[in-house]
Amino acid sequence: MVTIPDPHLAMVRPVTPRTPEGCEECLRDRSPWVHLRLCLSCGHVGCCDSSPLKHARRHAGSAGHPIVQSFQPGEDWRWCYVHEGLA
Repeated sequence: MVTIPDPHLAMVRPVTPRTPEGCEECLRDRSPWVHLRLCLSCGHVGCCDSSPLKHARRHAGSAGHPIVQSFQPGEDWRWCYVHEGLA
């Protein structure tokens, strides 16, 4: 079986987390989060889909940046919000 790479991987750039201390919007609004995701196009740090406000998914949709990486210590997997799968 041939695996075709996710075409959105072309949008991945070297990024610096904009708010390494937590979810950018949750920090501003003083909201809780569960886990963090790093946008691999711009460095936005957002909260995961298990978090109440799902800021990483919202950012992916509004900014058109579909690929995130887990921003949890010891994790390095990537996710594509367009294809709803590992990237």
